Amino acid sequence: MLFQHIDGFLNHLRVEKNASGMTIVSYRTDLNQFFEFLSDLNSLPPEMVSQELFNHKSVRDYLTHLQNNGISRATMARKLATLRSFVKYLCREEVLRGNPIATVATPKQEKKLPRFLYPQEIQTLIEAPDTGRVSGLRDQAILELLYATGIRVSELVSLDIGDVDTKNGFIKVVGKGDKERIVPMGKKACLALDKYIQARERIVRKNSNVGTALFLNKFGQRLTARSIRNIINKYVQKVALNQKVSPHTLRHTFATHLLDGGADIRSVQELLGHVKLSTTQIYTHVTKDRIKSVHDKNHPRG
Repeated sequence: MLFQHIDGFLNHLRVEKNASGMTIVSYRTDLNQFFEFLSDLNSLPPEMVSQELFNHKSVRDYLTHLQNNGISRATMARKLATLRSFVKYLCREEVLRGNPIATVATPKQEKKLPRFLYPQEIQTLIEAPDTGRVSGLRDQAILELLYATGIRVSELVSLDIGDVDTKNGFIKVVGKGDKERIVPMGKKACLALDKYIQARERIVRKNSNVGTALFLNKFGQRLTARSIRNIINKYVQKVALNQKVSPHTLRHTFATHLLDGGADIRSVQELLGHVKLSTTQIYTHVTKDRIKSVHDKNHPRG
């Protein structure tokens, strides 16, 4: 039976691949959902699903099931990648003699350009918080930092007070796979952080159990990723931006504006913490106006 090998697979990812806690949770969820599908299909408990039931046809049926339930192609591709990693592990452990899903094709991806904000929009959003309040200073520092550095929301909420160096304009970030990187930030982000860190002392004085987290709620606890999303939604509604804005939108905006300003793609890749250059290259599609301008200005027949 294959279900019993899930814990061993996840431990392999944790120990040998240095996978993050969030990655482990995603893999476990994907595998549990697949085995639940096979369980329902064959009227068996997940623990009783045999090797014979894990094959090309059952995986294709599962992908069709996901599609019929409105799951995006990107999510389907990720779930299939989880199954492929699991099979690779099972083959390595000699649980399976061959790869039963080798010929399953990855769902063709929809090419969506990342959403981003224009300079005036991002300025309006950053200026929205009421800086007469501690929460407003905190929120403005969050918005400034997301735009100034392009860090992921998971990286933002993991920041500790000691990870910030406003004097020299850097933050220390722990990204995917627990990889540490140093990210520069501009003067406005440093100023916003300095103002918030001074005001943060009021939260510290009111709460005896405050830890090392940089961004705190009113009870002195570390903000969560959901809290950050709620904060951004609050100001998007306040300034009436006519589009959906997430923390990742600010990451896209950071990358797009850097490339528009003439930054080379390798530098942007390093700042974003992307392992593969191909992940960063999607941003070159949204800078076509700058590329067209460069062409018109420099080509003899422009």
